Amino acid sequence: MDELREKIAGEIALSESPGSAMKKWRELFGITQVELAKQIKISTSTISDYESNRRLSPGTGVIKRFVEALFTIDETKGNTVVQGLEKLSPLRADEKFYTVHDFIAPISGIDFNRIIEGKIIANPSYLDSIKLFGYTTVDSLRVILEMSPSEYPKLFGSTLDRAFLFDRVSTGRSPMVVIRVAPIKPKLVVMHGITSIDKLAIKIAQIEKIPLLSTKLDMKDIYERLNKI
Repeated sequence: MDELREKIAGEIALSESPGSAMKKWRELFGITQVELAKQIKISTSTISDYESNRRLSPGTGVIKRFVEALFTIDETKGNTVVQGLEKLSPLRADEKFYTVHDFIAPISGIDFNRIIEGKIIANPSYLDSIKLFGYTTVDSLRVILEMSPSEYPKLFGSTLDRAFLFDRVSTGRSPMVVIRVAPIKPKLVVMHGITSIDKLAIKIAQIEKIPLLSTKLDMKDIYERLNKI
């Protein structure tokens, strides 16, 4: 648990946008600004100012109180978020939590959805106008725990016109929270293997105008189909 605390605190302290990092972790824990402000004993507007980077970077005291508040509030809700994050063991040096593949020729969002046998969850009207030059498969929680914000552009490979396919997710909330606070966005997002997608994830997709899909097609089949393009 102490290691996770240090991870969160370190990311906020070292981030070029500490407010965005604070917002990411607050939303990942499923905590509202009101809940957080009450626990830390500061105003909701102060929380908002930090997250929008209108206020100077938080000092170590504020960061410590912020992190402790996340854990305290999560404890009152059954420790579900902390327990889920702590189940993830550190990566070995030879492990990767994402793969990047570029297509030989671009394909439309509609064709991509057909190939992966997807179900459209949000923003179907944008699919027709999207051209994809590649895709990236991502283990979302690994990205949160193992990848620093400065490394995030690596997920895009050689082009921004790509789809993100998130594997091993439970509700889809954490991937969309990461996308929400990131400076660059994928053109399309796919959640793999889940039946019900979190309402916040859908709302973020709608705000960002990113088509959100789901698929239950086996990952091996997805790789075989997409890597032929």
